[in-house]
Amino acid sequence: MARYIHELEDWPAIHWRAGDLTDQLAAVRHRQGRLFGRMENLGFDLRAEAVLETLTEEVRKSSEIEGEVLDKDQVRSSLASRLGIAVGALTPSDRNVDGVVEMMLDATQHYSAPLTAERLFRWHAGLFPAGRNSTGKIVTGAWRDGSSGPMQVVSGFYGRQRVHYEAPPADRLDREMGAFLEWFESELVMDPVLKAAVAHFWFVTVHPFEDGNGRIARAIADMALARSEGNPQRFYSMSAQIRLERNAYYDVLEATQKGDLDITTWIQWFLGCLERAFDGAEAILANVLRKARFWEGLAGQPLSDRQGKVINLLLEGFHGKLTSSKWATLTKTSQDTALRDIDDLVRRGILVKEPAGGRSTSYSLAGIV
Repeated sequence: MARYIHELEDWPAIHWRAGDLTDQLAAVRHRQGRLFGRMENLGFDLRAEAVLETLTEEVRKSSEIEGEVLDKDQVRSSLASRLGIAVGALTPSDRNVDGVVEMMLDATQHYSAPLTAERLFRWHAGLFPAGRNSTGKIVTGAWRDGSSGPMQVVSGFYGRQRVHYEAPPADRLDREMGAFLEWFESELVMDPVLKAAVAHFWFVTVHPFEDGNGRIARAIADMALARSEGNPQRFYSMSAQIRLERNAYYDVLEATQKGDLDITTWIQWFLGCLERAFDGAEAILANVLRKARFWEGLAGQPLSDRQGKVINLLLEGFHGKLTSSKWATLTKTSQDTALRDIDDLVRRGILVKEPAGGRSTSYSLAGIV
């Protein structure tokens, strides 16, 4: 008896109950159109800032789903330099950060280019530039070869691990991926949003690489979503929403991969998650407008590079309390210089002193909640 969907006789002839999806898909498409309409009404600079914030979240959260934490400043700088967006001083980025960024930009900026095995190999090699993951050396830029045994998704401690899923054996991968790529690029009449949901599931079910399958599956879904909009600009982050719902994400994947060829439940979850991701886009837009209003209020006011840098950090959501010691560390200056910078901003009403005084004196931006 088959344990997994790919062991069923008719795999990969997956299907779904179209009638059960009609209303939900229509609602998603309506919200998608409204969101893009609102963003198109923004000025060029605000739209670019919204794209930068969205892609920063997409890259970071897609990696976080897999337990890898990327530095936000590195991700933002890597994206900004490749998109030609001016953000002040750039933070040098690691090769692994650049690899994830390049994959995401290739998927979304060049969404109309064909998805091929060679393109996927390039993405995978970029994710693991040293040819290693957290556990050791892996095969990169090629399908997994089976030398490490069955490809399994497991949880728990060694010796008490639970196998959630086992992917098709390596000797089937050429055939499996050939079928997937042919379908993805076919002229089959199908809503591209629906195609994003199916592609995500199909790819992660085949699990063709030794590592990085989840991140690549989500990049493929983003590519299909960009095709659905006919626009390379990203204003919502599906991965950020999946990160918030990670347990449900893995649960519905596992249940569908252990079920029959009807993947309606997975598609319903995907569409619901996508609609909730639009709510996150509203938060990003509000943050972009909030920062724009703040800078407009400072128009004409002279600021040093140090002051501009820290204000930007505060607007980005600085964690913890801003003290003179932290200012000195962030700007690589002395405590005396930090205090002069801060006192200048306090006198001009740009910074305010928090109620607690003494050694715990901290500061925040005036008028920012």
